[in-house]
Amino acid sequence: MKEIKLHDGELNIMELLWLNKELAAKDMAKIIKEYVGWEKNTTYTVIKRLIDKGYIAREEPGFLCRALIPKKMVQQWETKDLLNKYYEGSIENFISQYLRGQDLSATEIELLQKVVLEQRV
Repeated sequence: MKEIKLHDGELNIMELLWLNKELAAKDMAKIIKEYVGWEKNTTYTVIKRLIDKGYIAREEPGFLCRALIPKKMVQQWETKDLLNKYYEGSIENFISQYLRGQDLSATEIELLQKVVLEQRV
């Protein structure tokens, strides 16, 4: 899997595209201004960076942008990176440490058991 690195600002732009499939840069700038407070030039700079990385495609007319990488791919990469960084790459270490600090309901425990059983198939 190709390494994917997104900082929080880039993730804001990608989330908009994953949610909307395709947006004009000017519309993204308006949304980001409202929710994050960035000026238009900042948003355009981040969009350009994502285009250069190959994560976004831009089409004319209208500077329409769409994501070239699926959210699931980013989630998988970030999860792998987290495991490597903090848990020696071990899912077992992560799950056991995480679950020890949780107060799980019976429904949550049942769901986790179901997920583990599905992995055995």
